[in-house]
Amino acid sequence: MKSRRTSHRYRLALLLGGGIGLALASFWLLQVMQKGVTDTSPETHTNEPDYYVEKFNFVRTSTIGDARYTVSGARMIHRPKDDTYEITLPVIHHFSKDRAPMMMRAERAIAVPDSSKIHMIDKVDVDRPASAGAEHFHMKSDYLLILPDDDVVRTDKPVDLMLGTVTLTGAGMYVNNATREFRLAHQVHGVYPPQALAARAATAGAAK
Repeated sequence: MKSRRTSHRYRLALLLGGGIGLALASFWLLQVMQKGVTDTSPETHTNEPDYYVEKFNFVRTSTIGDARYTVSGARMIHRPKDDTYEITLPVIHHFSKDRAPMMMRAERAIAVPDSSKIHMIDKVDVDRPASAGAEHFHMKSDYLLILPDDDVVRTDKPVDLMLGTVTLTGAGMYVNNATREFRLAHQVHGVYPPQALAARAATAGAAK
């Protein structure tokens, strides 16, 4: 009798164990399915990256095949929700026929897919060596919006500028390299060494 009871108990334990295991598995599957539905719903969809690229280099060329500018960085991730690219340690080289290439660096950047808008953020540093057609140019800021196709750079943050021996500080900068337009909106301060004033006076006199 004991052996039969033991056998029945053993079978009962197996049935209970299997039933509990099946119930737990069904509960886990239900949780996963519910989580999947929640994650893909528009209301709770996060903006987590869907892919990334390391040590990349993007080249934009003109209609005749000349390099207009390059964008490189240590890492680039894509966020699908707003379709933007976040770049770590971005470096932009902008090329011009009559000037030395301009290099722009920052801690990070956010760009739209076609790179028509690039937001340079934190420790922005812009440098263009002197050339036959232009003086050495250097700029620092915390933020810079670059519109490469329009050849425009602007910011609403304070900037520190150096053009040759002339230094300028201000906020609300707008630069259009195509039209040679430059503006500082407010809090403008400048230092013009005597030799710089004399050189500009001579250039103005020659232009007349």
